[in-house]
Amino acid sequence: MRGQDATLERLRVDRQLEEALTHGPDPLHLAEVFGLDEKTAMRYADSARALLHQAAEQPLQ
Repeated sequence: MRGQDATLERLRVDRQLEEALTHGPDPLHLAEVFGLDEKTAMRYADSARALLHQAAEQPLQ
């Protein structure tokens, strides 16, 4: 990972977002798995929902 700006915080955030994308944007699931605060879990779920919606709108190539 030399030359990469991968901090522990970025890796943690990426893992939580990946979980939301994989298991669906369910804030309760995220809060349970990661011990997140309610507002934080909702923020991750909203981000995942937006990414999933954006991906669904993209034409297949």
